[in-house]
Amino acid sequence: MNLNQLSRSTVVPFPAKILKLESGLTLIHQQVPATGVAAVDVWVKAGAIVEPDQWSGMAHFLEHMIFKGTDRLPPGSFDEVIENRGGMTNAATSHDYAHFFMTTASQYLGDTLPYLGELLLNAAIPDDEFDRERDVVLEEIRQTYDSPDCIAFEALAESVYQRHPYGRPILGTEEILMQRSPDEMRRFHRAHYQPHNMAVVIVGDVAQDDAIKWVERSFPAFPSPLTCPHSEPEAEPPIVGIRRQELRLPRLEQARLMMAWMAPGVDDDPLQNAYGLDLISVLLAESQSARLVQELREDRQLVQAVGSSFSMQRESSLFTITAWLEPENLERVEALICDRLSALMTTPVSAIELARSKRLLRNDYAFSTETPGQLAGLYGYYHTVAGAELSVTYPQRIQAFSPEDLQNLASQYLSPYHYAAIVIKPL
Repeated sequence: MNLNQLSRSTVVPFPAKILKLESGLTLIHQQVPATGVAAVDVWVKAGAIVEPDQWSGMAHFLEHMIFKGTDRLPPGSFDEVIENRGGMTNAATSHDYAHFFMTTASQYLGDTLPYLGELLLNAAIPDDEFDRERDVVLEEIRQTYDSPDCIAFEALAESVYQRHPYGRPILGTEEILMQRSPDEMRRFHRAHYQPHNMAVVIVGDVAQDDAIKWVERSFPAFPSPLTCPHSEPEAEPPIVGIRRQELRLPRLEQARLMMAWMAPGVDDDPLQNAYGLDLISVLLAESQSARLVQELREDRQLVQAVGSSFSMQRESSLFTITAWLEPENLERVEALICDRLSALMTTPVSAIELARSKRLLRNDYAFSTETPGQLAGLYGYYHTVAGAELSVTYPQRIQAFSPEDLQNLASQYLSPYHYAAIVIKPL
């Protein structure tokens, strides 16, 4: 069965309900009886991509400030409520989203969710807390300067995305953050943390009526939106030729080679190509038996490690291959990687190799969807970048790929003549 046949003939039932509340807020709910657990994940389409250049880092900084309380909720009280009931909470920011999640016993959902709703809707962003927390974020930025891998990836992203916000660091820069003010952050918060931009995902031992009740009580009224500068991302043109950059760092024990290719974002592609590139990534370097791992590390012993990754993003996705190696092997390894990509385009993958790669991805999907928290994160992520219902089609879509499909994808997106490369050597 090919991918087009799959999309027409296979309907994978979505086990959760997607509800639009009167406020305009989206609720995604799945009851998982007898677990005794409630996982809540609130997703906001307010990642780094919505920031104008002069406000770079605002989305991540706001993630920190959300937990600094409201006019009615002092800093630290939310964490205290969660911890006293044996729960956990955290948050994360990416280019495409910010999300805030907690897990607690289902019997405590009514005690805890109102606190999270209060923080997200009515963040006060006090001036004194703003200054203190900015120092925390600035220290995070400085820590990336001590990581060769972070330095290499940021340079690689900037090389690939020369116009698009995906090329900017999510944390922002010290110079820009020092220019920002609490009032600007309040405007950013009130502009983007609005019901049409948000989804609350609840998975666990909670009935649907109870989930609706507690979400409506916890997110009763959104503050009037404020205006702030908006980013208008410019479409990134394809990479033409080889963009290579060399960096030298002190105290570096091993060189790095990072190579990257652009692929369509979810907005331009119905996920079929994305899933196929995921499969190629596993086939090349994401398992002990993968092609590049076997040849470059085990057989030729040219690298200490090699890996690959495919990052699905809304507006432009990214395929990367990274090697950790001695400097004298850099040129040879890059040439071998390009040669093996060429082979993908001309020689079909064997049935055994393809089946092994599919099995690895299906198993990984199964292991990552076992708990209410994992499911809540999965549904929220897909809702934000593509569509929640698509989250459950992954195993079937992976299974549908043929060797010819992978050949076509490699030819279309993984050219050995058009890519970006970052090389890091010891100083």
